[in-house]
Formats: sequence, C-alpha cells, structure tokens
Amino acid sequence: MNRHTAAQQFAVLNGEVAIGGVPVSTLTERVGGTPYYAYDRSLLTARVRLLREALPPEISLHYAIKANPMPAVVHHMRGLVDGLDVASGGELMVALDTGMDPRCISFAGPGKSEAELTQAVASGILINVESMRELPVLANAGQRLGRPVRVALRVNPDFELKSSGMRMGGGPKQFGIDAEAIPGALDEIRQLGLAFEGFHIFSGSQNLRAASICEALTRSLDLASRLAADAPSPLKVLNLGGGFGIPYFPGEQALDVPAVGAHLREIVAQSRRTLPQAELVIELGRFLVGEAGVYVARVVDRKLSRGEVFLVTDGGLHHHLAASGNFGQVIRKNYPVEIGNRVTSQEREVASVVGPLCTPLDTLADRMDLARAQPGDLVVVYQSGAYGLTASPSRFLGHPGAREALI
Repeated sequence: MNRHTAAQQFAVLNGEVAIGGVPVSTLTERVGGTPYYAYDRSLLTARVRLLREALPPEISLHYAIKANPMPAVVHHMRGLVDGLDVASGGELMVALDTGMDPRCISFAGPGKSEAELTQAVASGILINVESMRELPVLANAGQRLGRPVRVALRVNPDFELKSSGMRMGGGPKQFGIDAEAIPGALDEIRQLGLAFEGFHIFSGSQNLRAASICEALTRSLDLASRLAADAPSPLKVLNLGGGFGIPYFPGEQALDVPAVGAHLREIVAQSRRTLPQAELVIELGRFLVGEAGVYVARVVDRKLSRGEVFLVTDGGLHHHLAASGNFGQVIRKNYPVEIGNRVTSQEREVASVVGPLCTPLDTLADRMDLARAQPGDLVVVYQSGAYGLTASPSRFLGHPGAREALI
C-alpha cells in the first residue's frame, strides 16, 4: 500500500501510525480516550525551519493563531516565529499569555467591538484597522488610557489572489478598507493623532500555486508603495499576508516554497527602494500547523448496508467540520484517512467512515480504500492541524467534545 503523502511524514511503529513518536493506540490511552486532536511539535518546528531556509532573512514570519489557537500550540510557535496575529479579544489573551512582546502582536478582523479595541490599545499591540468606525473609537480609548494607539490599515486591494481557496480581497469584501478609500482613512488618522505604522494586505488563502502567490506579492508591494504617498509618516511595517496552501486531496502538489522565497528576495530588494523603513511580514496559519496535526476517532460500530460498509465512529463533523466537506468545499473530497492501528494490514476494503450525528453530512470518509476495521479500531484523519476543533460546531446535538494534545 502506498500511503498518502500527508501520512508519510508520520512514522509507523509496529504497524501503527505514530504522532510525536508515540503509537496511536498508546497515545489514545495517554490522552484519555477518543476523539482527540494530536499535534506533533517536531513537525511544527520543522515547518518553520523549512521557511527560514527558503525565505530571505529580512522577512518577518508571523503565526496567525486563528488556524490553531490551542494555548500549548501557540506557546510553542511563539518560540519559533517573529510575531503573532490574532482575530479576537480571546485570541489576544492567548497571545499575551505566551509572553510574546506586545509590539510583535497584531489584531485583524472585521467587526471588532469597542471592548476589543480598548483591550488592544491597553495591550500596546498593533491594530489592523478594517473600517472608518474603528478610528474614533481607538482615539477615544487612547485618550482615556493615556496610551499611544498603534494602527495599520488593512487594505482591500483592487485585485484578487488567483487560485486561492478563499478570496479575502478584491471586489466588494467585508475585510479591510477599499484601496481607493485609503487616502481618506490616512487623513483621518493624521487628524486624530493616531500612531500610523503601515498597511496589511491579505488577498487570499490556501493557494498551492507559487506563481499566483508571487504575483499577489508584487501587486501588494506596488499598491502599498502608491498608498504610502498619502501616509502621515513613513511605513514601519507592511504585512503582505500569506495564502500559502497545503495539499489535502489526491492530485494536489505541495507549494513550491523555494520559488516563493526567490521571489521574496526580489520583493525585499524593491521595497528597499520604495519603502526603505518598512519591515516586511508574511503571516501564515494553515501552512505552519495544518500538516502537523491529526484527528483520531474510535470505531464504535461496523454496518453493512446494501453491500456498502460503514464504520461508525465516536467523532465526526461536530469536531472536524472541514473533513466532512462542509467548510468551504464546493464538491466534497476525502481528506487523507487511515485506520491508524492497522497501517500495514494487507486486508483491505472500501468503506465509508461516518460519525454519530443524525445527519448524512456527518461523513469523514466516503467510500475510501481502507484497512478492514472493526469496533475498537482507530481512524486517523491527516492534515488536521488547522481549522479543526475551533472551526467546528462542537455543541451540535450535544455530543461530548474532543480533547487536544501537543506531543
């Protein structure tokens, strides 16, 4: 059997997949039962090392903790990256708890509440402003607290990141301020006396095409350089976003990171001419943590229905919405899945893995070639380190939640 590429980075010990060097059956006992997510810290470290080797040293690497906000994961990443990016007041508390310098934390997201904006000012972090509404709220908070208000403008660009899984910029969007409205926002920042630091331009996510990412990087730098002409002070930071994708499905190829790194060297050289004081930031989430995690559920029933095998587990879409195909997939495709305690078994069958919920949407694998499994066996879903538990409707139908462990 040829294991899916996503599975190959995890060792096989005594016929079982091992996460962090621990066989899945032993890990299940260590965690205290199923279902659970497990994240391999050595793979997290290796992924950052890969990027450090490929990207120019002038690029600052930030972790977008919305991809996986488990406190232990964020604390581990804090020791590897240059900054943390948050998307809520709750995530901000997780980031601050790691001991990361607040000057290296930024806050983006539409619909920030007044309490969140005040929290951000009090913390001394950089706020990526996404609407004109935020500016006077921030100014009032700064005056009341007697603290400077560090701001950058999130720009909704006039272009899109081609081939991205989710397009976060270009056209009408709830994210950021339209590029053509940025001069007015800069003038408002000047009048309110806020501490302007730069721009945040995030075009899209989950992109596997290096050429598309490189094009977006070039256009983002060009846009920022034009907009900087109206800025009240020279740019200190330019967050170029990320969008680096990981392969989930058969036929997908891993992103050519060295090609992106080579292009970023050109971006750095160009920025030294047009934005000489600006720190360049690449903000990544899924790419840093996605491939380092697995989701594990136990088979509780084996059913045969009109010639088809169904393996019913104690986990499902309420823990892993993305693997069920209900988190952004237009056409459902199977995540890479294995019977984790029978990796080397030669007894195979076509089976579907389904959860315990009363909906046909609760499917983790649809008619996949798997090792023949029985109740008690452990189903492992790969590529599960990002947008897993916290991106899922965990309270749906009242089933127990899933555990998490960093191994």
